[in-house]
Amino acid sequence: MSAGRWAAGGGAVVVLVATGAWARSSSDADPRLWNQVRPAIEARLVDQSRGSGYGESAPGLGARWFCRAEALDLDERDGLVRAGVSTLCVEYGVRGGRLVECSGAEVPQVLRLRREADGHYAVVSQEEPPDGAGGTEWLTSHFGHATTVALDTGVASGPLESAARTHFGLPADSPVAEC
Repeated sequence: MSAGRWAAGGGAVVVLVATGAWARSSSDADPRLWNQVRPAIEARLVDQSRGSGYGESAPGLGARWFCRAEALDLDERDGLVRAGVSTLCVEYGVRGGRLVECSGAEVPQVLRLRREADGHYAVVSQEEPPDGAGGTEWLTSHFGHATTVALDTGVASGPLESAARTHFGLPADSPVAEC
């Protein structure tokens, strides 16, 4: 392969990585709208996670789910909001005065929400990629190429750990151990 092709290929990789980093850090999401729909999305995630973790079945841990969503794209049309999000849900408990992480999952999703009469939003539909074959195609069709690359960086767990420490009354610097 000639040096020119190597340079072109290397340049393409740099552009792809830069585009992914840009897409991850600069969402098209309207901050005002995101602040309105995020609580409904995260509450839905917590509700769906209940009963699915190891920690909930272990007596004495007091395990609880904490979920966080980050907007990848947000669009409001005809009374519905389409939210393309990356979600992280982690189940935390306490053992021996230490925060323990028992279960967790990070999943990209597309949710549709409707504003209710009281002004709050409610989730009316939710989609996530299939397990195994078809997952990559689903991501590309629902998020596009640049955002799909951006999904590789993940949702930070720090805010969830902090919320769990606060919930369980643990010091802010207490370490997290495995369940």
